[in-house]
Amino acid sequence: MQFLYQIIITIVGFLIPITAYLSSKMKLFINGRKETFAQLKKHLTPKQDYIWFHVASLGEYEQGLPVMEQMQTQFPNYKIVLTFFSPSGFEVRKNNKIADVTVYLPLDTKQNVKRFLDIVQPKMVFFIKYEFWPNYLIELKKRNIPTYLISGIFRENQLFFKWYGGFYRKALQSFNHFFVQNTTSQNLLKSIGFNNSTVHGDTRFDRVAQIVNRVQPLDFIEQFKNNTTTIVIGSSWIDDEAVYLPYINNSTNVKFIIAPHNIKEEDVSRLISKINKKVIQYTKCKPEDLANANVFIIDTIGILTQIYAYADIAYVGGAFKTGLHNILEPATYGIPVVIGPKYTKFQEAKDLVAFGSCLVVNNTEELTTTFNRLITNESFRNELGSKNKGFVLKNKNATKVVMDFIKRNS
Repeated sequence: MQFLYQIIITIVGFLIPITAYLSSKMKLFINGRKETFAQLKKHLTPKQDYIWFHVASLGEYEQGLPVMEQMQTQFPNYKIVLTFFSPSGFEVRKNNKIADVTVYLPLDTKQNVKRFLDIVQPKMVFFIKYEFWPNYLIELKKRNIPTYLISGIFRENQLFFKWYGGFYRKALQSFNHFFVQNTTSQNLLKSIGFNNSTVHGDTRFDRVAQIVNRVQPLDFIEQFKNNTTTIVIGSSWIDDEAVYLPYINNSTNVKFIIAPHNIKEEDVSRLISKINKKVIQYTKCKPEDLANANVFIIDTIGILTQIYAYADIAYVGGAFKTGLHNILEPATYGIPVVIGPKYTKFQEAKDLVAFGSCLVVNNTEELTTTFNRLITNESFRNELGSKNKGFVLKNKNATKVVMDFIKRNS
């Protein structure tokens, strides 16, 4: 398996540049990695001690952020190197203020791994949730660099738990400790001989619990809402649109804020063309149009988290095909959350669905029934919202578990 992996990753390295001609996202993926080593050499200071955090994309960045903030506070002599795998995360957070340098993770070839670690020379390493790159992990083990997994999730269908997954199990030996979200993950690790784990929950609860205290007023949303019941549809995909657009087009006395996952002009134009209500866009709207509009398209990034503060109901997209987005952000504001049916890979969604405060719909008819009940039954709406907020507050402090462990073992 190890030999096969090396062949595959080498072939991928040769073939990936071709994909730049097929996708703008892949062009960012490739061109960004061309700059990684130059950026590291430019921004890293000799004799300075660094901690390396690796995240896949934006969601994992949000999970890692509370730990990065605490490391910065409690270990001020260390600087932070942050790597992303995905362009969708890097492009949004490349100018973050928490890390001293933010770059794309070089492809997991042995040559790249040694070059990266020779430059950074991290004193500690944190991988967030997943992204188990074998060559990086094995080299970290060889160099005796303390390595931790934060908010980890394991499933029995992963290669680690297959009879032919020995190479990947070897990579897991690099972790000094696993901080996992649930007992299922802990038991799976124990089944293959790893007893160095702690169930600490999910650091995103710490992140979203901070949001309420940091939210800034958005006057333009207040003007649009205009004391009208408002449903915020966050991070929606075309599969979600097929379910909620019929409801929007047949609704009365309700306003909608839609934050599409893809905000390219052609995607936004396609969405608007399917709506028969008065629509305004964030990047094109005039203040005088806000109060009389029915649908507000947020064709920008970075403000959805604050917009949820104005929602009476939230619909979070991704669970009809591509993967559910963050439901904890609206939940922390104490509002009910509605999602599609493909949510079982997300522990917080499974918990909130079981709790009864996150409602699942399979089609437009179910969405219509659910939205109408939430709109007309205020006590039911408030009950679900209160449950969501209480759930977030109850599950805080995963970051503290991590930091207490690090301080004890540093």
